[in-house]
Amino acid sequence: MIQRLNIAMISIHSCPIAVLGGRDTGGMNVYVRELAAELSKRGHSIDIYTKAHQPQHGPAINLGQNVRIIHLDTGVDEDMPKIAIYDYIQKLANVAENFRKYSQLQYDLIHSHYWLSGLIGKELQTLWHVPHATMFHTLGAIKNSLGIGEREPELRIESEKEVISTVDRIIASTTRESKELVRLYSASQEKITVIPCGVNLNLFKPVDKEIARRELGLDHQKVILFVGRMDPLKGLEQLLAAMTYMDGKKPPLLMIVGGDGYSRVQVEELKRLAEELNARDRVKFVGPIAQSQLPLFYSAADVCVIPSYYESFGMVALESLACGTPIVATNVGGMKNIIRNDEMGRITGDNSPQSLAGEISELIRLPDDEAQIKIRRDTVAEFSWAAIADKIIDEYYRLIDG
Repeated sequence: MIQRLNIAMISIHSCPIAVLGGRDTGGMNVYVRELAAELSKRGHSIDIYTKAHQPQHGPAINLGQNVRIIHLDTGVDEDMPKIAIYDYIQKLANVAENFRKYSQLQYDLIHSHYWLSGLIGKELQTLWHVPHATMFHTLGAIKNSLGIGEREPELRIESEKEVISTVDRIIASTTRESKELVRLYSASQEKITVIPCGVNLNLFKPVDKEIARRELGLDHQKVILFVGRMDPLKGLEQLLAAMTYMDGKKPPLLMIVGGDGYSRVQVEELKRLAEELNARDRVKFVGPIAQSQLPLFYSAADVCVIPSYYESFGMVALESLACGTPIVATNVGGMKNIIRNDEMGRITGDNSPQSLAGEISELIRLPDDEAQIKIRRDTVAEFSWAAIADKIIDEYYRLIDG
């Protein structure tokens, strides 16, 4: 008989229902929300603990059957930067425990996401005497080794080591991440399980290109798509520079989806760069959009580009391919496992403007048809959230039985 689990998920610095593409929102938000929804379909109950934020929601809101989001109040400015949450770890853990006791709940397992959540999971693991699984999504030591963007504080690195030393299971999304956990953090290989991220195949599916373009007000110009946060690690500057190497009678249009109020400075810098490169009329900054609208953008595009210096996995690649649109990506995250043949796209040697422009130009010149769109979608079917949830549940049961 299958045991129905009560699971406490922790996503403390970013609410799963926040608008994507912002300062602290992206693939992790999608991961938590989609995994919780899939687990609930199997009869498990999931409470997702996150920090209260603006605009405010109630202390507990239903996200769906058997899934709740529990907003924990710090009692201070809700828009504090991520690193400031560290000073409230113990308080947030206490608020979570008070909610649990008041609601007379008993959890079977904790699943934390990101290092700050891992620290809270560590506190609650001691209080609740249940197994603790974690997923870091990104690692501070890797980000610092690249020297791109703002340096991660040593506090984060030491905290990640602390979580690694006490947690029962680490879920890594790629074999590469698993190796880095051992190399950079001396993690025990026996603690690590590699399970890739997933994609919602019911949401991300092909839309007729002409219909999608009409909806978005596009003509027959070739379209390059970027989806993500306005973060230096995403390599957007390199992609903008690549546009100057793609000329012709009607050069392609670059559509940039992402960013929020906190990203205004970065967006303005990118717009200035586009002006300096004489490419401003070929770049459209769309801003943040609802996830439900993303299939239109993927389907309207001729290619989706991931020019990142670092990705923990790269869920955008799965979403684009599920909609039938090929990828040009740097060799980051899980790209080698996703882009397996020429129908799927190209992996560049680096994210230099010349490399990106060369691969993009070659790909968008190739004819495309419904058969290739179907091949791309069929190839990522193994990454359905149902398949990923099955693997996660197996780990949960192993932890509990162990």
